[in-house]
Amino acid sequence: MNALLVVAHPSKTSFSHAMLAVAAETLVARGYACAAHDLYAEGFNPVQPVPEASNTVSDDPLVERHCRELREADLILVFHPNWWSQPPAIMKGWIDRVFRLGTAYGYSEGEGFEAVPFGMLRAKHALVFNTSNTSPAREASVFGDPLETLWRTSVFALCGVTSFERRMFAPVAGSSAEQRHSWLNQVRFTVANAA
Repeated sequence: MNALLVVAHPSKTSFSHAMLAVAAETLVARGYACAAHDLYAEGFNPVQPVPEASNTVSDDPLVERHCRELREADLILVFHPNWWSQPPAIMKGWIDRVFRLGTAYGYSEGEGFEAVPFGMLRAKHALVFNTSNTSPAREASVFGDPLETLWRTSVFALCGVTSFERRMFAPVAGSSAEQRHSWLNQVRFTVANAA
């Protein structure tokens, strides 16, 4: 079984990185082969240089590697902070470049881009772990929880991933060591149940 883990946070000491480490450890213990990527450390270029309809191949070997590992993944895990109710720009660029036509989704023969696409991903389960300084209740009541819609519907459901779970840990600023330890245990439990 293959797992793809991707983190987008500029600080290696972030809680996002801590969650990725716990998730990878949990998956390896269950026999998964893990492809783990730190988008900032890799210098992932988030700028899509061609129109969406032309985005079927890239001359960037890192993009091609991510696309290959996305296609081969049985389980996809994403880790990032909530910035302005969105993922960091580098993560949005990763979606743009890697969840591409012919890799993550396609169209039936003879149909144009106005048709409803079908999902092509092998993975049937995805997990997204976010950090925020906004409480989950306020995120839902004031902002409508746009990250849930982005990941569940706009990305994973469209690309054929039928099972999705997202956990947000907040407020992360000022959280105690005990609170973070408890959150990491929740990450471990969530990943173990998905594996």
